[in-house]
Amino acid sequence: MNGVHDLGGMHGMGPIAPERDEPVFHTAWEGRAFGLTRAMGGLGLWSLDASRFQRERIAPADYFRLNYYERWIAALEALMLEHGLVTRAEIDHGRADPGATLRRPALTADQVPALIARGVPTRRDVAATARFGVGQRVHARNINPVAHTRLPRYVRGKTGTVDRDHGVFVFPDTNAMRQGEKPQHLYSVRFAARELWGDEAGRRDFVFLDLWDDYLGPA
Repeated sequence: MNGVHDLGGMHGMGPIAPERDEPVFHTAWEGRAFGLTRAMGGLGLWSLDASRFQRERIAPADYFRLNYYERWIAALEALMLEHGLVTRAEIDHGRADPGATLRRPALTADQVPALIARGVPTRRDVAATARFGVGQRVHARNINPVAHTRLPRYVRGKTGTVDRDHGVFVFPDTNAMRQGEKPQHLYSVRFAARELWGDEAGRRDFVFLDLWDDYLGPA
């Protein structure tokens, strides 16, 4: 979606300063935030794309104020409230309401290693016609969706070349909105850096983006 959450980033945020030897989790609560989010996802009430979209719906001021895993928790709270899994009072007080129904955990400790190793596969073994072939010139559609998308703003309207066809995968835009998986071909598309950012970019530099059929048109 357009806004501060665009996965391509925005200008004016200052340089990126990578943390040397960055740990997986900086504090114990970050690990708990990750575990809670994965455990609640095991209920099957929302998809990975819907979870990402919920984080994107955080108000911009709050999005900048919160750190990475604080955004995860804010989105998880919103999803749990939406599906009636908790009440606002339970979140505020940190304990179950009297008489609240306890659910059996959908994810048990012995299932965690396999789940983390497998991830959440989105490849689908279904028949879907590829609209484009390797080596074909394509342009990224200039769309401005109000909901979730994996099409960065900086590539919209730009022309590139299909480098490879990954196969058929879930389409995140519809899946995030609970409008169906709409499986379709996913391509790695090569864009010249100068096509994206002008003559100041390196002549020999290229960017490869994974883009679905619905993001592309023939050049």
